[in-house]
Amino acid sequence: MDVLILMGSDSDADVMSAAGAALNEFGLTWEMTVASAHRSPARVLRLIGDAHDRGVKVFIVGAGAAAHLAGVVAAHTSRPVVGVPIDATALKGVDALLSTVQMPPGVPVATVAIGKPGATNAGVLAAQMIALADPQVARRLVDYKASLEAKVEAAAARLASRKLDR
Repeated sequence: MDVLILMGSDSDADVMSAAGAALNEFGLTWEMTVASAHRSPARVLRLIGDAHDRGVKVFIVGAGAAAHLAGVVAAHTSRPVVGVPIDATALKGVDALLSTVQMPPGVPVATVAIGKPGATNAGVLAAQMIALADPQVARRLVDYKASLEAKVEAAAARLASRKLDR
């Protein structure tokens, strides 16, 4: 398995599934499960401990509210950790963003945007990390970026073809 996606609650699954969808685009294998830094710390440590033997190259970790899960994972592994802040409180995910991004020196968590856009970017970022040692994933990333460019060109052409009042 290339990537382990962890989230603090099963209510985060809809957001975090966007990371899995992005990983699928690059042919990467992944699993997604729930583990809470506060409610199931032994489970978190077991998942981190088993990750190396299972072939995990990158962790993608989503959490809302206190959002300590990514930091706990980063504290216990030398593998890259990408944090996805989840909009789970009245603060609209800003609290999770700050908790995820504010790590002490030596314990980095690459932090992406709040919610589904961030989860998608977490999947792409994990693919970019893996592509450093995998030419096939690197080629898929080049194709992916080209498809993004083609979508913009198509949108520009559609807009240009409309008769707009100026």
